[in-house]
Amino acid sequence: MNPITTLPTGGAAIFWGVITFSLLVFLHEGGHFFAARLFKVKVHEFMLGLPGPGFRVRSKRSGTSYGVSLFLLGGYVRIAGMEPGIEDERLCDALGALLASRSITAAELSNAIHVPRERAAALLATLEDYGASRLSDDRETSEALLPETEEPASETLDRLRAATYRGLPMWKRVTILSMGVLVNIFAAIAILTLALGIVGIPTPTLRVAAVTSGGAAEAAGMRVGDTVETLNGKTLPDWMSLKTMLAHSAPGTAVDITVLRGGRLVTVRVVPTAPESGAGAVLGIMATEKNVAVPWLDAVGKSFSMTGQVFVAVARFFDPKTFSTSLSSARSVVGISYEVASAAQQGPLAYAWMVALLSLSLGVMNILPLPPLDGGKIALEFVEALARRPVPRKVALALSALGTLLLFSLIFYLMYADVLRYIVHKG
Repeated sequence: MNPITTLPTGGAAIFWGVITFSLLVFLHEGGHFFAARLFKVKVHEFMLGLPGPGFRVRSKRSGTSYGVSLFLLGGYVRIAGMEPGIEDERLCDALGALLASRSITAAELSNAIHVPRERAAALLATLEDYGASRLSDDRETSEALLPETEEPASETLDRLRAATYRGLPMWKRVTILSMGVLVNIFAAIAILTLALGIVGIPTPTLRVAAVTSGGAAEAAGMRVGDTVETLNGKTLPDWMSLKTMLAHSAPGTAVDITVLRGGRLVTVRVVPTAPESGAGAVLGIMATEKNVAVPWLDAVGKSFSMTGQVFVAVARFFDPKTFSTSLSSARSVVGISYEVASAAQQGPLAYAWMVALLSLSLGVMNILPLPPLDGGKIALEFVEALARRPVPRKVALALSALGTLLLFSLIFYLMYADVLRYIVHKG
């Protein structure tokens, strides 16, 4: 079935696209959130939707804000200490000044520790990220959140840093970065397994769904609704056995087919014709399909097999021999939204398959070692481990900007192609 011709409206594409992408990105970000909380890292926000205004509820126990953004597309999690680059060496001095004054502006901190105002503002932003302060209503003054104490500022900073992404050992940082991808992959496998094990897969039966006009079956008097029982006296257990026997039959040689029609058996003589391609003979009928549940172990195996196929499909983008073919079959958010809407129109099973495949694709794409994707961030972690020092902030930001440029170039190209395919030419 062509998803373009069966799509009711562009509005349906927008609706189902927003719902599906929000679900998948929210699951992805939920993986990062779960891993961060598992390692007792401070999480500022976990939101459904893009960053911006929205409804938020702040947990008194963890300090995390949960909610829904006004821009309901995707989701995000904001984890403390994920800014790239080396921590400013004057951060301890800035913390000491904040704790001594209890409230301070960037200008006041600049004078207190003798650094440029821009650097002072960045220091205050880091302290806010670490949970040491918050901006007051005037959006200029930072107010200390920590109680007054005799503890040295260096020890306080160590304690704050330990609850941030930056303060974790490498294996925990890589786990946080990887968990979004893993959740997408495991979610896809779970959805596919449940769909296969409960709903099943469409399987052709021996009941006739359609008779080709002018074909051999129509000439012999076969009708829609007939159920094929035997071919030349041999009982047929399933549709594939009928196809196999016809594949070994010569076109033009009459065969006797017994069908169940209206509760009684009727035998018709059919002269099969030659197929348009290949050997064997054809009757000119189409089978009715029904969903057949797959045994659970087989369902799990098929789900993992499909996961591997998605990995192979993504790898084809990096093979010069298959790049153009892979690019022509790729879809942007526009094309995917139309196909998701079509799947939703076809029913829960088709939609579940589409969600699972998209979840796999999102997970696999994020593995790629390209900043700002998770795989790119993991690659930088290993580079820093080998170099035994953090990648400079300017370098990390430049790599992220370059990766973003490449990604958006591909995205805009695919969107342009999809607009032509789905909206201008309508398939």
